[in-house]
Amino acid sequence: MFYNEDRVLIAVMNNRRDLEIARDQGWYRIPVNHAPPSVAEAVVLAFYFTRAFGDEKWAIHWYAAIRGHELVRRRDLLPAAPDHPRAEEPYYKLQISPLIRREPPIPSLRWRRITFLESSWDRFLAAEEINDLYVAGDDGLFVTLKEAGFWPEREFEVLEGGVAYTVDLAIPCQQGTLAIRLGDRPGPPTALRNPSLASIYRRVKELGGERRDPAGV
Repeated sequence: MFYNEDRVLIAVMNNRRDLEIARDQGWYRIPVNHAPPSVAEAVVLAFYFTRAFGDEKWAIHWYAAIRGHELVRRRDLLPAAPDHPRAEEPYYKLQISPLIRREPPIPSLRWRRITFLESSWDRFLAAEEINDLYVAGDDGLFVTLKEAGFWPEREFEVLEGGVAYTVDLAIPCQQGTLAIRLGDRPGPPTALRNPSLASIYRRVKELGGERRDPAGV
């Protein structure tokens, strides 16, 4: 039994071997150097499948309860690869329950890069697509854009002038990406900051209209 405020950690699953370990051995590894700060507070672990999973790619199909964690070296987790370049590095070994299928799956409407994503149990239950999982201060505008018929992306990487920015909201368009800044987070010079819906409509039109290239549906 989970509670609405329980923390859910979504991790990338990029190969079938790791899924077999999670399913058959009941654990999942995260490099300490790349782990989100609150990994020890997570109650639920969910898996976002990459291209390696064929028709199931770019979606969350499985999750599990986290039963505990410990710090171990990679060589102790995977003794068959003692000469791996990261063999001596520390990893979190998360002990998990039997996998539970998420019905329906939570798809990404567009291909996007995800490493770790933190959410809450109530959002995980209600989510219809990946962007619904984010816990952020942009909920109001995000919902407004969806109700207006857009497919906005949250925490989206935008490249402008050779610099990569992660913006609060973005709408990929035919002739570029409309980036939206909320608050003081750095963003590309062309980003709209705290925009009105009318200004978003105008910019999307200037950029040739929204580009819809669904990946997970």
